[in-house]
Amino acid sequence: MIPVLQTERLTLRGPEPGDWPGFRDYFASERAAYTGGQKDEKQAWTIFAAEFGHWTIRGFGMWTVEHEGAPVGIVGCWYPAGWPEKEIGWMLWENAEGRGIAYEAAQAVRAHCYGPFGWTSAVSYIHRDNARSIALAERLGCRLDAAATHPNPDALVYRHPSPQEAAA
Repeated sequence: MIPVLQTERLTLRGPEPGDWPGFRDYFASERAAYTGGQKDEKQAWTIFAAEFGHWTIRGFGMWTVEHEGAPVGIVGCWYPAGWPEKEIGWMLWENAEGRGIAYEAAQAVRAHCYGPFGWTSAVSYIHRDNARSIALAERLGCRLDAAATHPNPDALVYRHPSPQEAAA
């Protein structure tokens, strides 16, 4: 049911139980500061389970990103109840940053959102202090949308190029 996306270096696949250690470790670390904050194991488990359920409920969700056969993070679609708009988001494990993995994965996800999923718009909600994610959004061609509604007061809204602009 969950499509597998391939890029030059990456495989994006649905979440699997074996992804738990990397996911748990991410939320136990300071790296989670910009994605809701550090979580204990029980809290992280609830979020991990939501990744699976999101696919079932919405028909889209976050893909696990594999690089050289190992999971290195999640990138994908997020639209939980109460979210203002459909989002493309990313969380990479510590050893995966700085190699263009999030950029490559987010491009593949956006193409799928605008293609088979039929989205006409997408945003990324980014904590105002998360300079690395802001830089990635700008590299993806996203623009700050100060007029857009955001899910929390610390979030900035970066609007992705339209399907036509992204395809150009």
